[in-house]
This record gives sequence, C-alpha cells and structure tokens, in this order.
Amino acid sequence: MSRSTDRTTRNRLGVTPDAGAWCTIGRIPEPPADVHRAAGGGRLRPAFLRPLGMVGAVLVAPLMPIAMLFSLLASGEEALKRLLSTKEERERARAEDVDAERRDKAIVEQRLDQTFDGDWNKAAGQFLLHWYSHSSHHQRFVLLTEGRIVLAAPPKRVSVRREDRMRVVAEIPVGEATIEDPLPSYDNRKLRIRFTDGSWLILTTEEQRSELHMYLMRHARTEGVSGADA
Repeated sequence: MSRSTDRTTRNRLGVTPDAGAWCTIGRIPEPPADVHRAAGGGRLRPAFLRPLGMVGAVLVAPLMPIAMLFSLLASGEEALKRLLSTKEERERARAEDVDAERRDKAIVEQRLDQTFDGDWNKAAGQFLLHWYSHSSHHQRFVLLTEGRIVLAAPPKRVSVRREDRMRVVAEIPVGEATIEDPLPSYDNRKLRIRFTDGSWLILTTEEQRSELHMYLMRHARTEGVSGADA
C-alpha cells in the first residue's frame, strides 16, 4: 500500500489497516427474481462511465493503435531475447511457462474463474446481492484490519481520484468470514472471501501478488513457525 493510500485510509476512513488492495469481482449472475426482490432489488452491475470518463475514453481511443504497436514491438523483443538467450535462460523461461499453465489450470479446477459458489441463500450470495447497492463503482478497496474485513469505494463510479472519494461501504466481522489466497504457490491475482457457512466469493486484485497476498503469506509463515515451536 502506498504511503498516500495508507494516509487516506487512516484519515478518510478512520481505519488503521494491516493490508489493503484494490479488487474487482466477476460478473454477478442473474439471481432468481424472488431472491433478488427479497434482497431489495438492488443493482447487479457497476455504473457506466460518467460523461467525463467517457470523454477521456474517446480521447484515449486514437492512441490505442500506438499502444498496440508498442505491445507488438515488446512481444517481438521478448521473442528475440528468448532466441538469443542462453540454455539456462531458456530453461527458466520454459519453467515459468509451465508454472503459468499450472496456475491457470488450478484457477479453473478450483472455480476461481467464477464470481461465487452459486448459492443465493447463503452468506456470499446475499452479500453479492447488495454489492453495487452500496456503491456503483466497479472496484472495492479491500482492507484487513483488526477484527474485520473492510470494503471501501467511492459512492459512485469515477475514473479519477478514487482514493480521495472512497468511503466504507461494507464490513465483515472476522467471525463471519476470512480472506484467503487460494493459490499460495503461484504468483496470482485471486483472493477468496470464505464465509463460515461454507459459501465464498472471488476477488481479483489489481496487482499480481498484491499487498493482501503478501500479508497472508507472512501470516501463514508466522502461524507455521508458531505451530512448529508448539
């Protein structure tokens, strides 16, 4: 977490975080009509970009071919590097490719490419039904702090200054759910909030192996050392 973001969470949200990261969720499936109605009939999609954001997108659009050209050049440079690399470097690259394939396979096998477990009557499903009612922004800043998981976001979707506009939109006591890295052996962007009734939902972090991943890794190591000492 950057120093400015940490300062914002303390001053604006009144939260002293152990770790935090910007996250998104997948597309929320269409719930049964009666379940949706009973939950208040809230929105199930993030808001569209506001006019200013749309203007920005239009202004950026002409630059996309240039960005694609740079991407192609980068790919060509990477291919050339591999061609000219040493035997050890090629073996390392192949190992990284195999590791990425195993990670992608594990994502599918563990259903980490899905938004939640699928049961609308359990805690995760009920939580999702209110996700965009709390804020129409497409992201959540997920914080771990003592005794709870805190989710913050701007009240409405914005394209700039999200940290300056965010507020707490939901909290989950640790007695009701925990957050975990389902693929601790791989660099990945997936996190899982697992509720005590067995239901779960998947978060995708903005960064590969985010600060939340690193915090969970350190916490697991600490618990492992404590268990070994015992």
